[in-house]
Amino acid sequence: MQRIDSHPMTLVDLIRHGMPVGGRRYRGHIDDPLSEEGWQQMWDAVGDHCPWDVIVTSPLRRCAEFAAALAERHDRPVEVETGLKEISFGAWEGRHVRDILAQTPDQVENYWRDPVGHTPPGAESLDEFRDRAVAAWRDVVARHAGHHILIVGHGGLMRTLLTQVLGMPLGSVLRLEVPNAGITRLRLQEDVNGDPAPSLVFHARTRL
Repeated sequence: MQRIDSHPMTLVDLIRHGMPVGGRRYRGHIDDPLSEEGWQQMWDAVGDHCPWDVIVTSPLRRCAEFAAALAERHDRPVEVETGLKEISFGAWEGRHVRDILAQTPDQVENYWRDPVGHTPPGAESLDEFRDRAVAAWRDVVARHAGHHILIVGHGGLMRTLLTQVLGMPLGSVLRLEVPNAGITRLRLQEDVNGDPAPSLVFHARTRL
């Protein structure tokens, strides 16, 4: 692996998985693979590019199988990081939002309005998820400091990490749009005082 330059700078690209089998729904920990459409979205997003030194992935199949295929194609190391798994949606898992709205509209509307204070029944709280995801994120960045990292993950993961890195309130997490196969780039560097100074380079591109 080569350092990006002589400065302690790390680039992290985050890509959301493509469309899974079963289409759009609250999926959480359900381990559906990518659909044919989803695979095409992912290959279209990265094209022939592979600027990354290492590929890190959620353990769920919709992420891990593409990460393994990309790593094999370009001879890159790949790591599975369990802490990057999507948030659990509890009783909502496997269900389409229209069906939940038809049965318990208040639950959905309260969650959209205040996702921190209104956890879906039986789900992982957003605070718990944030703590888990951020701990995994910090481990990944520490292991590969000074390199270009690709994280293959989930919409909820990317939104939550962005709120943390950019200093946004956690309750604003649902205001961030993350399309399937959308790519976000973060630059992590220390300021003159040695404090972290992260910046958003670009967000939600569907082509690299």
